[in-house]
Amino acid sequence: MTVLVYEDFGTGRHREASLIRHALGSVHDEEFVAGLAGGIGFLYYVFAYEGRPPLVSIVAQAHPEPWVQVALGRLGVPYEATRAMNPRWGRVRAALDAGQPAFCVVDRSALPWHGPDLDAEMTGTDAHTVVIAGYDGDDLLVEDGAETPYRIDREEFGAAWTAHRKGRHQLIVPTGPPEGEPDVAGAIASTAAHFDGPVLGNAFDVNFGFSAMEGLAAQLRDSSTGTGWEHRFGGTPEAFRAGTGRLYACLEEEWTAPGATRPLYADFLDLVGRPEAAGLFRESAGHWSELAALARDAAPDAGPGERRALFDACARHVDRCLDLERQAVRSLRG
Repeated sequence: MTVLVYEDFGTGRHREASLIRHALGSVHDEEFVAGLAGGIGFLYYVFAYEGRPPLVSIVAQAHPEPWVQVALGRLGVPYEATRAMNPRWGRVRAALDAGQPAFCVVDRSALPWHGPDLDAEMTGTDAHTVVIAGYDGDDLLVEDGAETPYRIDREEFGAAWTAHRKGRHQLIVPTGPPEGEPDVAGAIASTAAHFDGPVLGNAFDVNFGFSAMEGLAAQLRDSSTGTGWEHRFGGTPEAFRAGTGRLYACLEEEWTAPGATRPLYADFLDLVGRPEAAGLFRESAGHWSELAALARDAAPDAGPGERRALFDACARHVDRCLDLERQAVRSLRG
């Protein structure tokens, strides 16, 4: 017997917002769901590895609070969130039989339709939310961005569920209809606070928000120290490709919607009557996308002068985004 709790699949502009929207019956716009989850943010960090180019990490969407729980909470949707030593297949089956989808956090590289595309150091840390939307015997029907659910054996899915060390066997099940009105004001306040206030409450906070943008611009311009982009990514064609490739991917494809998630968030702000901030974020989005395009189109064998010019041009775009987004956050607080 096949059980499928909903039939609307496929990613719109943002994968996780689409997952939540479908799981709740598509009663809310994707932009609204994304905005309530926090919408945008900015994390910038560079991981250094021995014997290989550094790995740039930029997260342009709201982070690190989990999208599913935050969105459900601000929508007023009751849910059950559990962790266990082993997969709770009985709870999954009971939820699906009751018409309730099951959100799980897995290791992306362990899913067969993604494959082992991570460095060995990152395996087990690539948190990736999917929805178990149904089952057919021992096969699970999983939504993960495609137009139809993926079919996967329960034990194979269980291995991916186990592989993500920090979220091992986390299960989130919406348990009822919304209660009360969506918390739009709380969502906007949280988004604004993460740009210039504490996020984690420790020294790593310098890598979030406006201070992270300032750090990115400074490192792009830096031609004299070990943390500058010229040192990290300007020495060899391999390193240059690694840096520019990650700039593009992080601003347009990974852990984001296109344009560093800013166009999606601007549409949310228009929906809730904040047009001034929406316009500022939309203008900033254009600069993020222009920066990403410069990185994407950079010649892998660019000479030292060309690399320097590219890094400086990218830094100017970051400067402009920083100015626009400071104005936007002030508008949100006004």
